[in-house]
Amino acid sequence: MPSYLDHQFNLGVASETDMLRRVIVHTPGEEMERVDPAQRLNLLFDDILYLDHAQREHLVMCAVFEKIVGQPDAVLEISDLLHETLLEEEARFDLVEQLIRIVHIANLQAFERDLKSLSPDDLHRFVLTGESPLALNAMPLPNLLFTRDLAAVVNDHVVISYPATAARARESLVIGLILRHHPAFAAHRDKLIELPPGVTFEGGDLLVASEHVVLIGLSERTSFGGVLAVAQQLFDRTPVEHVVLVDVPKRRSYMHLDTVFTFAGRDTCVVFPPLFLYDDPGNVVHFRPGDAPGRFVSEVRPRLKGMLEDLLGHSFTFVPCGGEDRLSQEREQWTDGANFFAIAPDVVIGYERNAGTFAEMQQHGYRVVQATNFLLEHANQPYEPGEKLAIKLGGTELSRGRGGPRCMTMPITRTAEKG
Repeated sequence: MPSYLDHQFNLGVASETDMLRRVIVHTPGEEMERVDPAQRLNLLFDDILYLDHAQREHLVMCAVFEKIVGQPDAVLEISDLLHETLLEEEARFDLVEQLIRIVHIANLQAFERDLKSLSPDDLHRFVLTGESPLALNAMPLPNLLFTRDLAAVVNDHVVISYPATAARARESLVIGLILRHHPAFAAHRDKLIELPPGVTFEGGDLLVASEHVVLIGLSERTSFGGVLAVAQQLFDRTPVEHVVLVDVPKRRSYMHLDTVFTFAGRDTCVVFPPLFLYDDPGNVVHFRPGDAPGRFVSEVRPRLKGMLEDLLGHSFTFVPCGGEDRLSQEREQWTDGANFFAIAPDVVIGYERNAGTFAEMQQHGYRVVQATNFLLEHANQPYEPGEKLAIKLGGTELSRGRGGPRCMTMPITRTAEKG
């Protein structure tokens, strides 16, 4: 396990497509094997994963990140960060007290002293897998795989999620604990944005279009109150001047905005056509700060494409997920065809099973390459950005979890240029 204790990590994301410098991930572990098929829907999983294959696929993805970024500590494992955080007694006590407030286990408060007496290893295992040496067990955290939803870095601030489901509540505790207690984030304690009780927000619904423009999905997982609370905090504390609300149908397959819309480059987005290319859904609201605290100026807009072009000052190409065939669009959106993750400008990674989407990317000037072949191409040389590249990740097992590469990544630092 690498040590991050002597590091100081910067925070800074001013665009979805700037060069990636550092990203938080979670390679699936023992918690996946604790998913009971009878409880999988309560844990938000449609299927159970074959852990060995899922780990291999995830490690290939991380190897691609490391090759393209080309610097040590580009990929941070949240499990390792949590373990190091729990070496501090104050952090362990903080975690236990928060767990007692949110974990629905009868009389958990009666175990407070015992939980606080657990070793860092045992407490770490309890949080991730639900197992402990005590006479109690909790649900595992298989959704920790999708680190995107835990928080969102906007410029130099972090919006901590407030999940819509009990199955994911502990994940916000994990990221919040790390940001408040791990020494590598000590310089950023005053940059944390925590939302008021009663709203919901998950990071998959927030996309950073530029330093001044942020998109937030009003979705199955993020409430209207959550959108407004995030917008207000961003207006008050960051350079953000425009928040664009995108109303997403409240369906399992569209759980976050990034399941139907992602940025690939400065002027290219991959989109689910029925929501953004065909009918006029009238699902976009533009918010700006008002003339007093807590007040917004709002404007309903018919199309996201026109809204982005007006705010960012240049044209956009919307690449259709699944191509032009309606059934292919539905099938590939279901398997995260629109959920690309940009590692660098116009260098993206997605699941190879979405053949129609990759064919469209090729038609729009992207060279398409398998992740393993990309790693072989650059095995003995550093990667130098310069071409439009769409990388195909195997993902046969990972895709069963209903989340793509963007879902599995939480960037904390990007820069406009590599170096």
